[in-house]
Amino acid sequence: MARFFVGIDVGTGSARAGVFDEAGTLLASAKRPITIWHEPGNIVEQSSEQIWQAVCESVREAVAAGGIQPSAVAGIGFDATCSLVVVTADGKPVSISPSGDANRNIIVWMDHRAAGEAAEINGGQHEVLRYVGGHISPEMETPKLLWLKRHLPRSFAEADHFFDLVDYLTFRATGSLSRSACTVTCKWTYLAHENRWDAAYFKAIGLGELADEGFIRIGNDIVDPGSPLASGLTRKAAADLGLMPGIPVGAGLIDAHAGGIGTLGGEDAEGQADVRNRLAYIFGTSACSMASSERPVFVDGVWGPYYSSMVPDLWLTEGGQSSAGAAIDHLVTMHPASVEARARADADGISLVAWLDREATRLCPNLTRAVELAGSVHVLPEFMGNRSPHADPDARAVIAGLGLETDIPSLISLFVAGLCGIGYGLRQLLDKLSQNGMVFDLIIASGGAAQSHLVRQILADTTNLPVTVADTEEPVLLGSAMLGAAAAGRYGSLQEAMRAMSSLSTLYRPAEGTVREMHDHRYRAFGRLQDVERQIRSDRRTMPS
Repeated sequence: MARFFVGIDVGTGSARAGVFDEAGTLLASAKRPITIWHEPGNIVEQSSEQIWQAVCESVREAVAAGGIQPSAVAGIGFDATCSLVVVTADGKPVSISPSGDANRNIIVWMDHRAAGEAAEINGGQHEVLRYVGGHISPEMETPKLLWLKRHLPRSFAEADHFFDLVDYLTFRATGSLSRSACTVTCKWTYLAHENRWDAAYFKAIGLGELADEGFIRIGNDIVDPGSPLASGLTRKAAADLGLMPGIPVGAGLIDAHAGGIGTLGGEDAEGQADVRNRLAYIFGTSACSMASSERPVFVDGVWGPYYSSMVPDLWLTEGGQSSAGAAIDHLVTMHPASVEARARADADGISLVAWLDREATRLCPNLTRAVELAGSVHVLPEFMGNRSPHADPDARAVIAGLGLETDIPSLISLFVAGLCGIGYGLRQLLDKLSQNGMVFDLIIASGGAAQSHLVRQILADTTNLPVTVADTEEPVLLGSAMLGAAAAGRYGSLQEAMRAMSSLSTLYRPAEGTVREMHDHRYRAFGRLQDVERQIRSDRRTMPS
């Protein structure tokens, strides 16, 4: 009997499910929106109950649309954003919100309420920070836990479990308290290469009770991604999802890491698939760049190295930006012509960014010359700071070269310049990695924003590296489905599932000649804009009050 695997992805704005066969072919997918609350003070919150409901509805619809019986589902995998979920022992939500709403029990990954706590932790020069690029981010979990203890001490005390979102989802599905090495290593400071938490670190930063409790509230059973959890799907979860009890469920991944698993295993034209020579670039609301190596590589300002946190037995070095697709969305709405362009996009039934992408492609069908549409406009799109390689959460965006034009062609110029800015940020990261001995011959792109031919070509041209994509519409969902296939024992390991279930598609080669020279010039300008922005902030701090 044919066997199928369900991949479940919980992103920032939606929960999605996809049904795949053993070869990685997508049969059907479905999604549901999830609620997000934004409050003053960089507060961003969600509800675990509402997310679980969205997951269940997505799975039911995807399985029905795939035309398969629930009994044909042989394995399930989850991925999610690296958001903090707070619950009681029986899974009931505990509020993390100044609003007091118990349903708001998730501090979303992009929430920066703990920026002060992160800065305080970074001032301590703790040894464990070597494994997060030397600087902990307010997006990570220990600063958020410290904030919760200080500002909502009752919630901190009432909580029996602090989960990364994907670990909460596997707990909800199986009852297992096991945590994925992906989540706790990348976002919680677990030292996977030594199989331990650093108790001294937690005591030094003011979270000593977690150590005194034996880390039971944040996880003391850590397993590799794709490891089978407990006895599989519980009867209650199976009823919620419309599936059969006992289906194997694999330990999960952060969403970007699932994109890496879903793309890196495909063979190239020569039949090669060495993940150590490839960079996985996941371009969505944020951007993540994932590099694998056999040995740990320490790069200041770049997260990691993390052991076994994406591909088991390999070290992961992770860069990216907190705002990427979100930066482009925000950028184009700032232009006076955005209202007219959005009306045209609405009439065509597509998003504003998709409409601009189509218009830019129409104006410049030779995509290698698309940079010419940017004209004199330069964009440093760091609206939410620089995650890497500068680890500067206070950095902000800069736009240079604007005139008085208010028409759609000038909006397209701004759009293309913004895309180039995203690419130059990636090039900076690649330059930093190469200085530390990590060299790549291929970028494999995925994520919603990377579905565009224009975006893929601009990424190739701005980084001067070939870019390709996995031959699937849903690489992140595929990565999660691979977790289910590994947990079910269909393949001997997650690496085998990667090779068997993924393949590569079109190759985008970087531009040469004058276009390459133009990108080199703009890349140097990108660095100068960063220097000027940093200097302005420095000057402001030294001004008399």
